[in-house]
Amino acid sequence: MDAQLNTVPSHPWLGAPIDARPLFAPEQAALMTTLRGLAPDDWGKKALPGWTVRDLAAHVLGDFYGRLARDRDGHQEGPTFAPGETLEAFIHCINQEWVDAQRRVSPAALTDTLDLIGGQVVRFFEATDPDAPSLAVSWAGVDPAPTWLDSARDFTEFWTHRQQIRHAIGRGTDTDPRLLSVVLDTFMRALPHTLREVTVPVGTQVQVRINGPAGGTWTATATGDVWSLAEPDTQRPAALIGLDSETAWRLCTRGIQPDTALVRARIDGDRELAEEACQIVSIVY
Repeated sequence: MDAQLNTVPSHPWLGAPIDARPLFAPEQAALMTTLRGLAPDDWGKKALPGWTVRDLAAHVLGDFYGRLARDRDGHQEGPTFAPGETLEAFIHCINQEWVDAQRRVSPAALTDTLDLIGGQVVRFFEATDPDAPSLAVSWAGVDPAPTWLDSARDFTEFWTHRQQIRHAIGRGTDTDPRLLSVVLDTFMRALPHTLREVTVPVGTQVQVRINGPAGGTWTATATGDVWSLAEPDTQRPAALIGLDSETAWRLCTRGIQPDTALVRARIDGDRELAEEACQIVSIVY
C-alpha cells in the first residue's frame, strides 16, 4: 500500500491511486532472468490448462505488442468482437490464436523478442499520465478506467504470469514485497465490484486483511450507491476476512477457488458477507 500517488482519483470509491510505473522495469528484469534460466525441457512443462511455459511466454509477448500497438502507436487494426461475443470469449479466442501462431517460434527467439519489446513496454508505462482515461477494467467495474488502474492491472498480469512460469518449473512464488504489495493492492480494487449486488444497511463494512510483509488492510463500505474503499475504517466491520498473501493472490487469479480460500481464511463476523467477498476475481475470467 506504499506505492500510491498523492492525487485525487477519478473514481474515489476505488481508493487511493496506485503508482505501478516504477515497477515495470524490475518486473521485466525478473521475467528475463527467469526465462534465460530455463532448461530446454522447462519450456514444454504445463503452466496453465492447455498451455506450456513456452505458450505462456508467447502470450506475454502478445500482451506487450497489443499494448504498444493500441496505446503508443494508435494502431486500429486487429481482431474485433463477433456478433454477440462476450468480452471473456473474445479475450480467450484472440489469446489462443496468438499462442497457436507463435508455436513456430523457438524459445531462444521468443526470449530475445520479449527482452526487446518488453523494454519498450517499460518505457511506455513509465511515461504514462496516471489520471488520463484508459481502457476499461472489467473486474473493477470501471469503464473507462483511469490510467493508474489500467497500468496497475497490466503490472499484475505480467507478475502473475511470471509466477505461473515459476510454479511450472517447481519454484515458489516470488514474494518480493516491493512487487507483491502492489499486486495485492491492485487486486483488492475488485472488492467493491465483487460486493455490488450485496444489499446491506448503509455504513456496513467488509474488511480484508492480508498478513505478511506485502499485506495490508482493505475496507469496503456500503454507501447506498456503491461499495467504497475510500470511507473511514470504523474498526467494527460486519465481516473480517484474514488471508495469507499466497491464498489472496491465487484466489484473485483463480489459481484456487473461493471454497479453498474460505477453508484457509480466518473469518470473524457475518460469514455470508465473508463468502461474498471471497468471490473476488481480479482477472478476465
